[in-house]
Amino acid sequence: MSVSTTEITSASLASDNPIHQRLLFAYEKACDYVNGDLLEIGCGQGRGLELLLSKCRTYTAIDRNELVISSLKEKFPELTLITGSVPPFTGVESSRYDSLVSLQVIEHIEDDKMFVDEIYRVLKPGGTGIISTPNIKMSLTRNPWHVREYTKDELLSLIRRKFREVNLMGVYGDEKVNRYYERNKESVRKITRWDIFNLQYRLPRTLLQVPYDILNRINRNKLKENSNGLATEITTADFSLKPADDACFDFFCVMRK
Repeated sequence: MSVSTTEITSASLASDNPIHQRLLFAYEKACDYVNGDLLEIGCGQGRGLELLLSKCRTYTAIDRNELVISSLKEKFPELTLITGSVPPFTGVESSRYDSLVSLQVIEHIEDDKMFVDEIYRVLKPGGTGIISTPNIKMSLTRNPWHVREYTKDELLSLIRRKFREVNLMGVYGDEKVNRYYERNKESVRKITRWDIFNLQYRLPRTLLQVPYDILNRINRNKLKENSNGLATEITTADFSLKPADDACFDFFCVMRK
């Protein structure tokens, strides 16, 4: 399957490896909370699908990308795979699932309050929801594919509107990951210094998506070539999960209904 945007991080491109490993790590940790009937919202290309399958009784997924759903149906014809935009979770009955996973999705959602309400609705009493999303304080530039990104307090406030039992953790990197992040930060700074009118924050995000993709791909390729192998050496073992603060890369939130 072709990759048309840097928002779809590839497991096969060496330049995408640091991001791929970070996202895969979240799936590994989500498996600690998954059981029974599982719903995944925004499964993408199925990065963590086989990990999740080893932990649940049944698996259902919803994703708006018809191409990736069609590809997954060919590989996993026995699974329930649905093409559709969310929220709402159309056709999903209330109090149906023991577990719900939605990683790196909520930042793309216009109505994030309805999104959280829908997670609560479809979980069984006592069911567990897991979401992850970038920490805006660690973002190096505006990502025009994201409707919004969150601070710790903003995300907690959103989730606690509906869920009383919330455990907010953060995804952190070791020295190797942090070294790559600092190189990336400096590289992005060299690009954005030309944005003297701060257009990345002033223009509508849809106008910025194509130039962002082009520059992001160039930047990732450059980092791979100039990192002396660092970009390809990073694995999920270089990440950890701890109580969240402003220095984590992503928030990892576990909610119980």
